[in-house]
Amino acid sequence: MAARRKADLLVAAGRVKVNGETATPGRQVDPERDRITVNGQPARLLARHTYLAVNKPVGVLTAASDPRGRRTVVDLLARSHRSTLPRLYPVGRLDLNSRGLVLLTDDGELAVRVMHPRYHVPKEYRVRLRGRPSARALARAREGMTVGDERFQPASIAVEGDDADQVRLTMVLTEGRKREVRRIWRALGHPVLDLERVRIGPLRLGRLQPGAMRELSAMEVGELRRSVGLA
Repeated sequence: MAARRKADLLVAAGRVKVNGETATPGRQVDPERDRITVNGQPARLLARHTYLAVNKPVGVLTAASDPRGRRTVVDLLARSHRSTLPRLYPVGRLDLNSRGLVLLTDDGELAVRVMHPRYHVPKEYRVRLRGRPSARALARAREGMTVGDERFQPASIAVEGDDADQVRLTMVLTEGRKREVRRIWRALGHPVLDLERVRIGPLRLGRLQPGAMRELSAMEVGELRRSVGLA
């Protein structure tokens, strides 16, 4: 969506204030002197960068482009929007056979912090496993474990339910290493049948449909930036 059209919609919805007063269409402002907020957050957060939440389907790459011509999360952008948006990049990993929340942005500083283990940004996953993990297997995953020559940090795990030969659970990780969830459970003898990311820090997937995307609100951007020490 073009920046001017986006601003008009926000003003019409009563979400923009100038110096504490609700803005009206056509009002002249001075960005250097006036205090402009959107949903209570400084408007500069929206003006400087673009932030999109995407529900990545299975079979779509978490990448900006692919030399092999495979479909990427950036390809999900409608052609009508691509010409009005800056070049966007996905933040972090979500493998080809997994689905769920991906953040697209041109905010490089935020992207680096969200991905870096130093900032301990939690990523939450809904996982479906083959078989029923024993209490010992669950304890190993919760306590942190070594797979091959790589050490994985402790994970928060809650078992949500089970069927005859499958278990559903949620996992919260703070590292986000390559294929971490799948590697942990494969090492424990319970291959992952389905993996969906539903949260990155304060940002949640919610009811966003597969293949769809939406712009983050000013409040969501502010929360995300604060979670990594940028606000």
